[in-house]
Amino acid sequence: MKKKLIVVLHIVFAMSLNAQQFQGNYPETAKVEQTDIFFGTEVSDPYRWLENDLSADTKKWVEAENKVTFDYLAQIPFREKLKNQLTELWNYEKISAPFKEGDYTYFYKNDGLQQHSVLYRQKEDAKEEVFLDPNQFSKDGSTSLAGVSFSKDGSLCAYQISEGGSDWRKVIVMTTLDKKQVGDTLKDVKFSGLSWKNNEGFYYSSYDKPKGSELSEMTDKHKLFFHKLNTPQNQDKLIFGGEETQRRYIGGSVTEDQRYLVITTAISTTNNELYIQDLTKPNSPIVPILNNFETTTYLVDNDGDNLFLLTNLNAPNNKLVKVNLKNPETKNWKDVIPETDNVLAMTKAGGYLFAHYLVDALDVIIQYDYSGKKIREIQLPGKGTASGFSGKKNIKTIYYAFSNYVTPATIYDFNVDSGKSNLYKKPDIKFNPDDYISEQVFYTSHDGTRIPMMISYKKGIDLNGKNPTILYGYGGFNISLTPYFSVANAVWMDNGGVYAVPNLRGGGEYGKKWHDGGTQMNKKNVFKDFIAAADYLKKHNYTSADYLAISGGSNGGLLVGATMTMRPDVAKVALPAVGVLDMLRYHTFTAGAGWAYDYGTANDNKEMFEYLLSYSPVHNVKKGVCYPATMVTTGDHDDRVVPAHSYKFAAELQAKQGCKNPVMIRIETKAGHGAGRSTETIINEAADKFSFTLYNMGISL
Repeated sequence: MKKKLIVVLHIVFAMSLNAQQFQGNYPETAKVEQTDIFFGTEVSDPYRWLENDLSADTKKWVEAENKVTFDYLAQIPFREKLKNQLTELWNYEKISAPFKEGDYTYFYKNDGLQQHSVLYRQKEDAKEEVFLDPNQFSKDGSTSLAGVSFSKDGSLCAYQISEGGSDWRKVIVMTTLDKKQVGDTLKDVKFSGLSWKNNEGFYYSSYDKPKGSELSEMTDKHKLFFHKLNTPQNQDKLIFGGEETQRRYIGGSVTEDQRYLVITTAISTTNNELYIQDLTKPNSPIVPILNNFETTTYLVDNDGDNLFLLTNLNAPNNKLVKVNLKNPETKNWKDVIPETDNVLAMTKAGGYLFAHYLVDALDVIIQYDYSGKKIREIQLPGKGTASGFSGKKNIKTIYYAFSNYVTPATIYDFNVDSGKSNLYKKPDIKFNPDDYISEQVFYTSHDGTRIPMMISYKKGIDLNGKNPTILYGYGGFNISLTPYFSVANAVWMDNGGVYAVPNLRGGGEYGKKWHDGGTQMNKKNVFKDFIAAADYLKKHNYTSADYLAISGGSNGGLLVGATMTMRPDVAKVALPAVGVLDMLRYHTFTAGAGWAYDYGTANDNKEMFEYLLSYSPVHNVKKGVCYPATMVTTGDHDDRVVPAHSYKFAAELQAKQGCKNPVMIRIETKAGHGAGRSTETIINEAADKFSFTLYNMGISL
């Protein structure tokens, strides 16, 4: 490979802006002579230098691009109005479903515009008190609370913090009685839960941290450790993983009865191995339950040495089985809740099992006992998403949250014995669901596949093809898009916008076959499903090409990038966020090495390379083509989908755009992939996306 800088980085700022067309100049992005050879095919990569996220040149480029972008956004006359609307509607008290730990009931609460939700606790009939306030972690709100774990008796708490949105975490332990720190702060923890073994210590997972750029170093050596309280981190015991196992993801959790350590391992984000260790016997072996990566199988619960496993073994939509640890071979697995036509997920609480079924991407919850006897179907408040129905075995009142695209998250309590459900907390928000419509439609994709889509909008709008519409999608990693309420989307709809979400292949809405139908050599099905959704919206006069924006984040950012390069005429605006956009090199970056099940890699074989090259957004931008008005968004601290993807895609678009549609990149500094962002950051980005979208549709508020 040859590397030679042939153009000096030169900053030219935007001079003028006029309505929907960009009249200024983009920063001139340096090119390098960089070529890679895949199976005899030479591929140029002129913006390879942008992969070095720590270099001074990359920092200058980020500053220059942000100046052009924010200068452009500042001249949109209604940008501040949108920001004020978002801020006003956002300002209501938000409370999570409570959970019991020790003598306290804990819950998260945000007074309205706090940068981060605060973790409160309360004893019965006592006044609530602050337990952890992430707003005190940093002055600028860039440090967030990234998870808490309590010991079984509730006397100890370990919590994770994320700085600048990074996936690398710190872990702090404290006593819950007086909130005094116990031992030193653990560092460099990544992709990890925290699971306590009595009060001795806890299990956590991490990698060896790269010494240089996140982009240039990767590892498949995830490791599971045990941290004993009041001992240095460098003395933590390696339990599983490391040099010999070569696993991308390893997690450890202790069963509620503290009897077993359950270990899951994976080389990608899908199929896993499952191991168990008996913690009641010193130095007991780690016993494999499944170690062939041929299924997705997890422990739901145990009753002594009887294990209850959720698995897709010979059941693409999942089933619950029971097996005794003494003879855990698959031939001894007995169905407890058999597979149905609908995808199954499981939770447990109060001595019962709760089956979460997805029926056309809408939740149905059924309660069972441990013998598999159906107790009841839970009567939910409507059609949407119900989260919760989980807790310890000895509690009788549990909680769940219900929401959909026009119903703000509302908390209910539920008695596991009587089946009685009561309203626990309804948000006091200036939004009336009765003023809106959220309807499910079905459309046909290119190959005859039937796809569901939710379309939400304010009652009374005229379906004349001129409504500003955001089409949002994901389509990957077995993730299901179920209805949820968003303040940002509420403001969009209140201003006459339509919000549409199709359930594309590659997701988990219809089980393993649906997921596999959008992976590797089937990946283009996802983009074609998305294009078919756009065609449906146009055909039925919800919108037209001049009033359509396509949007998605992460794998959804790939969706937008691939769609707009395959069909530049599909939409007026494109909003790819934190996207996977360089499909030939994604697997060489730290987090991307685990995504091969969904994507394949350019090193697999010639056929896979050619398929990836045919849709990789970075490699399919063609000079002189008129692409939609585009605002790429990313975070400079994103160590999951590294910002180089977005940097390189924006550089290609700016260099080759064939018309005056603007190509902007909005780079959030001190921000990562999305989790843990402050309220202010979220509001500002939403205001910028909406104002950019409407402005380029020629719509003024």
